[in-house]
Amino acid sequence: MIHYNVIQKAQPGVVGGGDKKWYASIAINGEVTIDEMVKEIEKFSALSEPDIRGVIIALENVIQNKLADSKIVRMDKIGSFYPTISSEGKEKEGDVTPKTIKKVNVNYRPGERILETMRASGFKKAGKK
Repeated sequence: MIHYNVIQKAQPGVVGGGDKKWYASIAINGEVTIDEMVKEIEKFSALSEPDIRGVIIALENVIQNKLADSKIVRMDKIGSFYPTISSEGKEKEGDVTPKTIKKVNVNYRPGERILETMRASGFKKAGKK
């Protein structure tokens, strides 16, 4: 079940906030560590805890290396990771250099199976804290 809160947001770009409306917003319900994921994976696998941990660390290293090599990392049902950059705009093509790059990021596009699971999860309003 996906938990959500209701929050009020102002109109973007309007001085004074404009018309405020209410929106649903994800209510994060904790987090999961690698240790917890390893224990869960162990239930579905013949691999031992150290083997699973080793595979996860190796996967992290491979993903980092491939993204640093400007590659999209497609992981079938998990989804895709792809590198992105933002830079200053310049009048001349030749003025665009590594120094004009201001931000490096990695985006994630979930696989269809993950999206379907999210869509089918249902929603529950989170309790007040």
